[in-house]
Amino acid sequence: MHKGQQTKAAIVDAALGLATQIGLEGLSIGALAEVMHMSKSGVFAHFGSREELQISVIREYHTRFEEEVFYPALRQPRGLPRLQALFQNWMVRTSTEIDSGCLYIGGAVEFDDRPGPVRDALAGSVQTWLAAMYRAVVQAKETGHLRADAEEHQMAFEIHGLILALHYEARFLKTPGSMDRANAGFANIIKRYGNEAVVSSIAARKSTKASKE
Repeated sequence: MHKGQQTKAAIVDAALGLATQIGLEGLSIGALAEVMHMSKSGVFAHFGSREELQISVIREYHTRFEEEVFYPALRQPRGLPRLQALFQNWMVRTSTEIDSGCLYIGGAVEFDDRPGPVRDALAGSVQTWLAAMYRAVVQAKETGHLRADAEEHQMAFEIHGLILALHYEARFLKTPGSMDRANAGFANIIKRYGNEAVVSSIAARKSTKASKE
């Protein structure tokens, strides 16, 4: 990258760190300039507006989310293995965000009733991710890993609900055992919607692999 691009990337990285702590709405050119030891005009020149800074942070968060959660799961076979990998990767990321905060969830509270480009960028990122989760559910049904009468939208909705509940319980209420309950909830979802024979077969293969390791 050119020096200007490197500087902008460094600013976005610092802004993302701030946003996960104080929220997107808490971001300001002045606060960021202080963190970066730059002038306000120097920071402003890279974005042109506070709104564009917020959108850049959302894009960076989404990129990192995909790299940590989505792309690694694609290495797993279609069906339950990929769906389980998506959830487990999501859980790993969530466990690190219990202290720092999730931009998707925090941003939804800040911008749920505030139309505009920032809300659109945030909602678009969330919808992209939920669409990926839904596709994984559909593929699991197409491969025969789910029951023929499994309702894909409902299943994806319930999985998303687990993550939202986990953040509320673990981050806000500090409830012990929240992570274990979220994992148990996902196992119950698979049990209710899964093809029993396939689920048992996958579980057996995992057990055998684990014993060999």
